[in-house]
Amino acid sequence: MKSKRLSLDIITTLPQPIIETILCLLPIIEAARTSILSRDWRYKWTTIPKLVFSNPDGYQIMEKDVNCFLKTGLPSCEVDQVLCHLSKNHLVKKLRLDFDIGHCSYNLPFSVFSLHHLTELYLSWCGLDHQPAFNGFGSLVILSLDFVWISRKTLLCLLSSCPSLKSLRLIMPKDQVVGHENSTLIELFQCLPLIEHLTIWSETIWRFIPDLVSQELPTSLIHIKYFCLEQMSFHHGYALTFLVVLIKNSRTWRKLRLEIDAEHYLFNDTDYDSDVYEEYHSDVWLEHLSNVWLEHLIELKIRDFSNLEPELEFVKLILAKSPKLKKVSIKSVVKKDQEPGMLKTLLRTPRVSAVEINVV
Repeated sequence: MKSKRLSLDIITTLPQPIIETILCLLPIIEAARTSILSRDWRYKWTTIPKLVFSNPDGYQIMEKDVNCFLKTGLPSCEVDQVLCHLSKNHLVKKLRLDFDIGHCSYNLPFSVFSLHHLTELYLSWCGLDHQPAFNGFGSLVILSLDFVWISRKTLLCLLSSCPSLKSLRLIMPKDQVVGHENSTLIELFQCLPLIEHLTIWSETIWRFIPDLVSQELPTSLIHIKYFCLEQMSFHHGYALTFLVVLIKNSRTWRKLRLEIDAEHYLFNDTDYDSDVYEEYHSDVWLEHLSNVWLEHLIELKIRDFSNLEPELEFVKLILAKSPKLKKVSIKSVVKKDQEPGMLKTLLRTPRVSAVEINVV
């Protein structure tokens, strides 16, 4: 009878990678309960490549892989213990720390910097108030910082310790990039020699704005393929300066996305006051791009387009300077009766490619 039971235990005889895949599909509590099946099963659940922790409501708290995901629900001391354990006993390649919106009281522990095999790191709503003293994330390819309290000095130190970084997302209000250090745009991009995908919030670059729009970056950003500027406002001189500097120094973009912050100048029935934009009139920055060609750009996306003069002039510039442009997608916030006129203006704009223009 015993031999018959053993012959029916098909799962135990499966290769370890298949067993781990099966355990990944179970809730963490159920996976841990497999440890009572037999001596062979006692520690199998601890080696699965994906470990997810949830609160009693099923809300995901932590996922560890090779992917490690935390959403607050765990006390900070317990989070520290889990991270410390992972840093000593697991080959973690992906780590995501995602805390409750509006709470940045959790500070990243030093143990995170012992995860030298990380390839992806996502941090959200936490703090990094110390300068990491470590050998770097040599394998890190993707870094995402959303609402992370960090000093400019620490941020530059972190970026410079990621020599393989190809994708960077910086979504932080200017009051979350703290400190009194003087940091420049040059210093920022010196840390990103291989960057291919860059997403940045307009307020974030306020801390790294160069003094002059004509400033050249020391290294041409020849690898950038995708650039997204969120909360872009054409009436903010620093955001416009940043965009112009980036266009001048990186002409390899294939996709460009602007998410415009329309709240600053949309007031129901109030008309657009051009005097507000006089300081940053298109002539001021268009002259700096007169000799620029975006030879690789194939797609432009703009969200919350208001059809204001600076925005319209920018689209005209892209159409005139992008010989391979195939598609322009614009999500407008203008009134319905104004859309036909806006689309008519765009369709009549000179362009150097057979581009499809969609306005929704």
